[in-house]
Amino acid sequence: MEEHELREESLREYEEDASGGNESTESGGDKPSDELREINDRYLRLYAEFENYRKRMQRDKEELVKYGNENLLYDLLPVLDNLEMALKHSALEASTGIVQGVEITLKEFQRTLEKFGLLAIESAEKPFDPAKHHAMSHVERTDVEGNMVVEEFRKGYMFRDKVLRPSLVAVSKMPLTEQEQNQDEY
Repeated sequence: MEEHELREESLREYEEDASGGNESTESGGDKPSDELREINDRYLRLYAEFENYRKRMQRDKEELVKYGNENLLYDLLPVLDNLEMALKHSALEASTGIVQGVEITLKEFQRTLEKFGLLAIESAEKPFDPAKHHAMSHVERTDVEGNMVVEEFRKGYMFRDKVLRPSLVAVSKMPLTEQEQNQDEY
């Protein structure tokens, strides 16, 4: 019961101080209520700042969880490239055990990376998209529309909803007509 009495006594002292227990309010203004409003205003601002900070930290935490493996996956891309290149160069010897082992390893590696959100960018015969592709060259082609990916030099990858590494591609362009060629010469 003593603790309850101490709290009540402290509360009374605070109320006396706030309501003019000291004689400094003779100038007429309602100084304690102005001070109370000011303190309340500071409290509300501080509370709003804290809420904004809390929300920002929550967003940062969610983003860290979502994209935490990004650097690791980026560092594993050369390993994936090398496995794919080994298979491409060993196409003539597809029946050997080593080639079959590399194929199995590559498939399992790709499946594991996909589980963590890494997906290959499909580029072949798609329209050129500068957000996903990096054009290494332009090739004049009559059998395809202009601005289409005609060759992929290096595979690109998406991690969740953002490009981790763009595809290196060759992009088609329509051949110049004779008139356009003449204009370019001048």
